[in-house]
Amino acid sequence: MNKIKSIVVASLALTVGLVSCDSGNMRRTPGHIYAPDMTYSRAYDAYTSNPNFEDGLTSRRPVSGTIARGHEMPDHMVEGDTAGYKNFNTELRFTDNELDEGRRLFNIYCGICHGTALDGQGPLYASGKFASMPANLKDAKYLHMSSGQMYAAIKYGKNMMGAYASQLDIKQRWMVIAYIKKVQSENGGDAFAYGAAKAAPAEVAAAPAPAAEEKAAH
Repeated sequence: MNKIKSIVVASLALTVGLVSCDSGNMRRTPGHIYAPDMTYSRAYDAYTSNPNFEDGLTSRRPVSGTIARGHEMPDHMVEGDTAGYKNFNTELRFTDNELDEGRRLFNIYCGICHGTALDGQGPLYASGKFASMPANLKDAKYLHMSSGQMYAAIKYGKNMMGAYASQLDIKQRWMVIAYIKKVQSENGGDAFAYGAAKAAPAEVAAAPAPAAEEKAAH
């Protein structure tokens, strides 16, 4: 009997010991690491000095010629190259949803001056805060303006208009321009050239499936 009690007590003690060793994968005393700096690399804040580089800077420039993930290829437009502006264009084409996004972006960034109707009667001008009227994009002067010239105005600014390069990325600039060109095409401007190709209609939409044809034959 005493032997059985001893076994039971020993079993309970062993169980308690094993349970107490389980800390939910957390070890407060993990032991010693031979080379901790190789296991746990030292972190440097972005603007602190860093002895690992010759210039002592932690923040590094991107590798030359590379494009950050999620970013687009540079447009290679040169500020002040007015001749180059006229021939600058894009191969991008836009769906109806993207054109609607171009309209939304235009109303946010451009409509305040140029007006949501593109007529130069934006709230800032209508309020009397501007001495000169912003460009009326439906006027003959602008109906045939090249897309590249508009792109340059968005990227670098023009006259009293500031640059919007930091607010609109490359694709967004073209979406805005595509929206402007679509509205202009409906008001005497050049034919709209930035629409996405329409999907070809199904050639045999109502044709029966092969299995159905075979079943009908029997």
